[in-house]
Amino acid sequence: MAIDRGQFSSRLGFVLAAAGSAVGLGNLVAFPVMASKNGGAVFLLVYLLFVALICFPVLLAEIAIGRHTRRNPVGAFTALSGGSQGWQLAGMLAILTPFMIAVFYTVVTIWILIFLFRTVTGGLDMLATASAFPEMTGSPGIFPWFILLQVVVFGVLLGGVKGGIERLARVLMPTLAVMLIGLIAFVLTLDDAGLGVSYYLIPDFSRFNGGVINAALNQAFFSLSLGMGIMITYGSYFNKNDHIVGSGKMVAIADTSVAFMAGLLILPAIFAFNPETNPDDLSTSSVGLIFTYLPQIFLSMQDGVGYFGASLAAAVFFALVFFAALTSLVSILEIPISYMIDEWNFSRKKAVLVQAVAVTVCALLASLSFGMSPGLTSFIDYGGGTKSLFDLIADTFSEVILPLVGLFACMLCATRWKEGFVDELTDGDATFKGSVLQRYLSFSLRTFVPVVLLFVFINSVAAKYFAVDLVSLITGAL
Repeated sequence: MAIDRGQFSSRLGFVLAAAGSAVGLGNLVAFPVMASKNGGAVFLLVYLLFVALICFPVLLAEIAIGRHTRRNPVGAFTALSGGSQGWQLAGMLAILTPFMIAVFYTVVTIWILIFLFRTVTGGLDMLATASAFPEMTGSPGIFPWFILLQVVVFGVLLGGVKGGIERLARVLMPTLAVMLIGLIAFVLTLDDAGLGVSYYLIPDFSRFNGGVINAALNQAFFSLSLGMGIMITYGSYFNKNDHIVGSGKMVAIADTSVAFMAGLLILPAIFAFNPETNPDDLSTSSVGLIFTYLPQIFLSMQDGVGYFGASLAAAVFFALVFFAALTSLVSILEIPISYMIDEWNFSRKKAVLVQAVAVTVCALLASLSFGMSPGLTSFIDYGGGTKSLFDLIADTFSEVILPLVGLFACMLCATRWKEGFVDELTDGDATFKGSVLQRYLSFSLRTFVPVVLLFVFINSVAAKYFAVDLVSLITGAL
């Protein structure tokens, strides 16, 4: 008997769910960090170019692959390649990657949940101390929060595509947007916030270099959830009569808008906290910014709005980040669940329970690598230092592997499925075939987009594992 895979109820449901998967920590935390470290407005301009010219074609390719095959990444790659084992392995990489990303995402989401709870209960001053974050991550006290988070996440996934994923996105995505706009309005009223706005919106092209290019492309790719198999899987739930290109534009615009607004929130807040801030001195770590630096910024606001007002602003921010992390985590975990339903004929309930056990065990091991287990804390040496198990998972699957999976999707559309790709995008939009956009997509996926993704993959390997930045070497030589 065929298993009911589920389907989004409408185009809006798909857009909100896909945007929910894309809008996460990469937008709200990593984007402002990358913008602050890479020239502000210059980084923003390069980021927007990469989203439009490189990432958008990959986004459409992944959605089209999923909708045409009605399968998960393994089934989709296998079907379009005529059963090739090599392409099947590429699809398996698109299943393993979101699973491993879900492992470290679970740990980080638990930290966010704890910080939200402590902020709401009046502990902002404690969170602003230098010892608060390392003490939390190294304490067994985080483990009860695992249970709470997993009950919420896998409870949503048990509800299926329409009753779980889409319903969550319909509630949280508009809520997230309203909270973000409200918090921006508050921060922009602070003294010296205009310094951050200027840095963020007025380009200083003297800051443009190879590092900006590399950071912008990596950030754009991760931010849109490309290379994770999410858009392939969500595409498989997309109605055949709906417009892929139009929906893809809405997803890209929603994701980019949230990233832009996050920068408009964080950078003015940083300069309001310290008008003499040198962006080059800020931590390159997203974790360091959100869990160490931002609590200090929110606490500093008490001089103007009182301790309650500062705590309220911090609580809204951490709730905002938690909602974004939750929608992304649900989306990421749907990929291996879809694989089990399609390829192993598991019921949704069985697939969800298997994933719940597997992710919880792996996430618990990753959480032990912050001092509770010396062997997992000093797990491996690479990139010029000793890394934990958590570091290895995050570095490998959030940065190195993603462009490789995206490259496979491009190659599939450009070699094995050229005409079918255009036909699939034409379904629901008869004007697409022969348009300028269609010609650009066909040309870009066959030529420079795969080359760029291959270079990003090679550079990510060199940078992460060997501490060598090929972009900087090339631009320096020129």
